[in-house]
Amino acid sequence: MDTVSAKIDTRLYRTEIKSASDNILISDEPQELGGKNLGLNPTELLAASLASCTVITLRMYINRKQWNVEEINVKIDFERDSERSVSVFTRKIEVIGDVDETQRQRLETIANSCPIHKTLTHTIEIKTTLI
Repeated sequence: MDTVSAKIDTRLYRTEIKSASDNILISDEPQELGGKNLGLNPTELLAASLASCTVITLRMYINRKQWNVEEINVKIDFERDSERSVSVFTRKIEVIGDVDETQRQRLETIANSCPIHKTLTHTIEIKTTLI
């Protein structure tokens, strides 16, 4: 089980997020929402999880196949459609290197197999306990 903790200073929105392996990052809200814009906001963190998982998964696959790819860029746009009660991630992947159309199609399939993509496209349960 992956465990992440978050601690907030109740006077600010700045949040310190810590992983079980002691990595730390900061989340915050933009100034127009009362934050100090010291880090990614929670929505950006969610999109960043999909983007980073995608590029890492693709890089692992490309390395295994020993394809000539210099760079992989992913852009994620995220919006909520409250009328349809759906969240929409639009993912654009740019692969810079020597890849043909068959390889490009395979990379799209691999991108859809990254663990965060699978998590976001399957049923999610959130169990909350106030302690």
